[in-house]
This record gives sequence, C-alpha cells and structure tokens, in this order.
Amino acid sequence: MVGVFKTSNRSKGAGQLMIATVLIALAGGCASALMFASISSGAPVSLLLLYLAPLPLMVVALGWGPLSATIASATASFALAAIFGIPYGIGYIIGVALPSWWLGHLALLGRPVASSGNGAAAPDIEWYPVGRILVWIAGFASLTTICILLTYGTDAPAILATLKQGLLRILEIRGIAADEKVLDALVTIMPACAVVGIVVTLTINLWLAGKITAMSGRLRRPWPDLKTAALPKAALAALCVAAACTLAGGLLAIAAQIVTSALMMAYGFAGFAVLHTLTLALKSRALWLGSAYAAVVLFIWPVIAIVVLGLADAVFGFRQRYLRKQPPPLPAP
Repeated sequence: MVGVFKTSNRSKGAGQLMIATVLIALAGGCASALMFASISSGAPVSLLLLYLAPLPLMVVALGWGPLSATIASATASFALAAIFGIPYGIGYIIGVALPSWWLGHLALLGRPVASSGNGAAAPDIEWYPVGRILVWIAGFASLTTICILLTYGTDAPAILATLKQGLLRILEIRGIAADEKVLDALVTIMPACAVVGIVVTLTINLWLAGKITAMSGRLRRPWPDLKTAALPKAALAALCVAAACTLAGGLLAIAAQIVTSALMMAYGFAGFAVLHTLTLALKSRALWLGSAYAAVVLFIWPVIAIVVLGLADAVFGFRQRYLRKQPPPLPAP
C-alpha cells in the first residue's frame, strides 16, 4: 500500500507539472499573438510590440523546452489564422513562430565531450556555437524578407514599383517632396534595410529571452561567452557568392542583396565580439565600449566599421592573435 500511495503522489505531481507547462505555453502563445496582431491597430506602440512578438515564444523555448514552444507557436498561429485569415497566420509562422522555435532549440542544443578531469566526473557539455546561431538568424531574416517582397510581385520591376508607391504614399502623408533619383535609391536599399532590421530584432529578442530565463532560474544551459562568437568559414564563402549575385539583375539580384545584407549584419555582431575582446586590457574599457555602442545607436553609419572589423577578424584572426599574446592566468592558490 505504501508503494501505491508513493506512485500515486508521483503521478499526481507529474500531471500538475504538465498542466502548468501547457498553461505557460498557452499564455506565451497568446501574448505573442496579441503583440503580433497589435500592428493592425495602427498605434505607434504597436510597432514596438510587433518587434517583440518573438520574445514570449523564445522565453518559453529556453525555459520550458521545444515542446512547450511548439504548443505556444501552434496556439498563436491558429488563433491569428482564425481571426485575421490564413495568410496572416502563415506570415506569423514564417516571421515569428518558426525562427523563435528553432533558435530556442539551437540555444539548448549540446553534446557531451571528454572531460579533462578524472573519469568519475560528469562529462562536459559543448553547446551549439553562438556564431552558427547568428548564421541561422541571418537565414531566417532573409527568408522572411524575401517572402514579404514576393507578396508585392513575382518579378523585380513589380516589387520595386510596389515599394516605390508605398514610399511615395508615406512621403505624401508627411508632406515631403522627394526627387525621382532619390526615390529610386531609397527603393533600392529598402530590402537591405528591412533584412538588417529583422536580424537585429531576432538577435535582441533571443538575448532578452536568455536574460529573462536566466534571471528566473529556468535557463537550461550556462550563459555563453559572447566574446568568442565567430561565424563559420562557410559563411564568408556564402557572403562572397551572394555579393557576386547582386550583379546578376532581376529577382536574383534582390534576393542576393538581402542575403548579403543579412550576413554582413551577422558579421557586425561578430565585430562587436571582436571589440569586446580587443579592449580587455584597457583600463577605460567601459568608456570605449559605451562610446562605440552610443555612436552606432545615434549615427548608425559607424556600424560599417564594426562590420569591417568582423570581416577582418574572420580573415586574419585578430582575436586569436591577441589572446595568444596575453600572459597565462595565474594558478589558483
């Protein structure tokens, strides 16, 4: 009888835990759906909520696992499709649900490696590299941007014409007159600006989700050393191929421009990691880093220098050379 009662209590506890997990997943999915749907209100704050729509799903994925994230994503997708229509739900799946679920899964992906200690010690875990996660973010951002553009037309002239009409409408509402050449230049860079914005949004959401989950004690992995973030070598080759394809013209050139911009932004985040490494020995490190971030936020164009730094590190290995010159750490007392 004692064994029966123990088993019953254990089953009851597992059932309550499952119910709580499902409720958390449903709450996260509903929150994300509401944030995504708020853009239909037209309120200024709705744009910020749209950018943060992946955050609840990522928190669920990092804190409660991929299954909970699947429940949350399915709940939000079905709700949006039922209320606003199937295209709206598909857009949510491509732009929010799929990236959030997969990035959360990758962040928790690890494999045991040989431990440097004795055989009785638990094996170390090698977690999925941050640099590869940045590549996935660039890929999802490119996919989302290309899918959005394909709703404007199936060829380059139609897409550019639709973008130009939308830009003209915005300028007319604000009472701004623009030259035709300026309009053409703005329309040309709009896809690149859009994909860069999505890369930044997904990266910040994943970072915020990790911080929130770590503060709550639910993060299932140690916090990564972001200074070591480096893109794989194949990413540099893909960047070169995409940059070359921008000269092809037509729809291929637009897609190549999007992929090139997304990968360059990924190298920009790697450039910030390089900057954090190269300033380790500086006494006024916080001032230098703060100034760099402030310049990027206020003026935007200094991010080009950060991208160049990330690309240069991928080619010349600045971080490895710098760390090799540093003295070894003192032995523990």
